Amino acid sequence: MSTAPARLEGRLESHLRHRRHEGRKLLVPYVTAGMRPDWLHVVRAVVAAGADAVEIGIPFSDPMIDGPIVQAASHAALERGTTPAAVLEALSGADVEVPLCVMTYYNVVFRAGTRRFASSLAEAGVAGAIVPDLPLEEAGEWCADAGDAGVATVLLVAPSTSEERAARIAARSRGFVYGVGRMGVTGERAQLATSALEVARRVRRVTDVPVCIGIGISTAEQAREVCAEADGVVVGSALVRRLLDGAPADEAAGFVAELRHALDET
Repeated sequence: MSTAPARLEGRLESHLRHRRHEGRKLLVPYVTAGMRPDWLHVVRAVVAAGADAVEIGIPFSDPMIDGPIVQAASHAALERGTTPAAVLEALSGADVEVPLCVMTYYNVVFRAGTRRFASSLAEAGVAGAIVPDLPLEEAGEWCADAGDAGVATVLLVAPSTSEERAARIAARSRGFVYGVGRMGVTGERAQLATSALEVARRVRRVTDVPVCIGIGISTAEQAREVCAEADGVVVGSALVRRLLDGAPADEAAGFVAELRHALDET
């Protein structure tokens, strides 16, 4: 008999399932909160360009999964005095038409307390959370408190994850399952890793929850290629690099529109 919790679709998951039902491939851009003064304007711009949800990085001093580009963005945000509370206050006034999902590390969650942090996310209008350094076996308290607050906990499946474990992760994951496209940290790559397609196939065999592949998805062509197997993509470093290089919000939105157009042709 399964001990997995009953599946309750929250706002993030129901939105992504609806978009998928319409035949749409899902696009989830990532933006580091506080990396520059207009970061919230960037969020609104990428939504207007066709994002189905937006992943918002809450900057942390020791990010285990982030590569040099996102690390640099987090460092810039911290240098500007960005705090989790300031990020959530800003997001409470984001006024966007798609769900927002934060990404942070368990130290941030633990320091605030799981129930308090989950409530803070819900009060800010955040629909989901990714906590990549919180393993399945230790996620029970956070998942319960997040679920009580109406916040979806998005869990990750890596290329090294067995199909049996992937099934257990998918049973606990809410919103979507984040398929890690390649081993290592986030960053742009010249070619799509074969592991990205393998992870997508492995997870889709064991769940009907939307499956989005991230890490190493850098171009419109790569996004289209991986969506032959996946329901969607998460694109972070390629967008954040443009922002670090000083691209205005409309140029960042143009990149997201390019990704959207490619996925719509899949």
